[in-house]
Amino acid sequence: MGGPIALTLPALPATLTHAQAAAYLAQCRAALAAAGRGATVQLDASALHEFDSSALAVLLAVRREVLARGAHWRLDGLNERARVLAGLYGVAELLPA
Repeated sequence: MGGPIALTLPALPATLTHAQAAAYLAQCRAALAAAGRGATVQLDASALHEFDSSALAVLLAVRREVLARGAHWRLDGLNERARVLAGLYGVAELLPA
């Protein structure tokens, strides 16, 4: 989906819970200011190991903002536990495999 990576967002941290969510989302929003229409925005989730549902909320907020800019997004390295949680919340189809 999309073309070559045009923008790489800050990688997800090892821990992303309610306590870190707002600060990380602010970092992503600042980086997204450079995303142009049609760009592919990459987010690396491979470091994420400790999380709660706030991590899903952050991922969905980033997705929404990327798509609102007319860009494509690519999510790499999301672990199985996070995908299971996304499935429980009914949003797994919104997170690219």
